[in-house]
Amino acid sequence: MSDDRLFTISDLARDFDITLRTIRFYEEQGLIEPQREGRQRLFTHRDRARLKLILRGKRIGLALSEIREILDLYELARDEASQSLKLLQLLSERKKQLEEQRHDIDAVLAEIVTLEGHCRQVIDTVTGREATS
Repeated sequence: MSDDRLFTISDLARDFDITLRTIRFYEEQGLIEPQREGRQRLFTHRDRARLKLILRGKRIGLALSEIREILDLYELARDEASQSLKLLQLLSERKKQLEEQRHDIDAVLAEIVTLEGHCRQVIDTVTGREATS
């Protein structure tokens, strides 16, 4: 049995802990397309599921264009395998980027530790000289 329940923008904002503006932005970008009843936006379960996928994609660092591509694959083909293949490719690329960032962060942290050690040596040297003067 199909669930025909509709959600308001406030329902979705509360359920996903996001702002109304965020939802309107995704609507402006064409990622979700609520029904209109006068000035009120009404969202279907499909819209809700799309919003959940958008937020998940953003959380892992995908660009809106990449998220749109995944959503479009689902709409065009209704083929979960092609959608999953594309998502797997994007996830692999994102994972590689994050691993490179982690490597860069580790290098910066190591440099900070070295500089901290140098600063402590300078302070100890200056403090030691002042104590003997």
